[in-house]
Amino acid sequence: MLHYKIALFFSISLIFSSFFTILINNPIYSILFLILSFVSATGILILLESEFMAFIFIVIYIGAIAVLFLFVVMLLNIKIVDSIKDVLKYFPISNFIGFFILLEILIFFINYFKFNPYFESFLFNVHINWLDKIDSVSDIQSIGQIIYTYYVLQFLIAGFILLISILGAVILTLSYNKVNLKKQDSFKQTSR
Repeated sequence: MLHYKIALFFSISLIFSSFFTILINNPIYSILFLILSFVSATGILILLESEFMAFIFIVIYIGAIAVLFLFVVMLLNIKIVDSIKDVLKYFPISNFIGFFILLEILIFFINYFKFNPYFESFLFNVHINWLDKIDSVSDIQSIGQIIYTYYVLQFLIAGFILLISILGAVILTLSYNKVNLKKQDSFKQTSR
């Protein structure tokens, strides 16, 4: 019962943060709500026992893409424009299109879940995780076992290439300025 409450919390948080991502005028707050929606989706994936996909969401979407969006918005210094008259101008046509999209989604769900052999409604479906009854190895453990047994050499080569690229980036950014270079001779200091 606790998993259902936590899943409901993450689902509601995902829906509200997605709406606020679209509705808020300030782009920085919008990106922060986007990060919150990614965190909520990660929580749902962890509850569905898909740990690898959850970690990929955190590393790629939050760690790279959302932070990149945040830096671009902060660097561009975008001005916030309040355009209520444009919203009111397109409000009827957007409601018309949104109503038909929602109607198509509801028709799909009603037709798809009508053929459930166990219950009459899709609200009372019960999820049984058959993998817990068969095997107790998680996704992360199985991927780790494969990487560290069969692909150790490729994993070490990839890590070495990343280390060389980091060192190359550091060396390229160094500047050797000989004019104001202050040196300290430790032998002269200790001999005094």
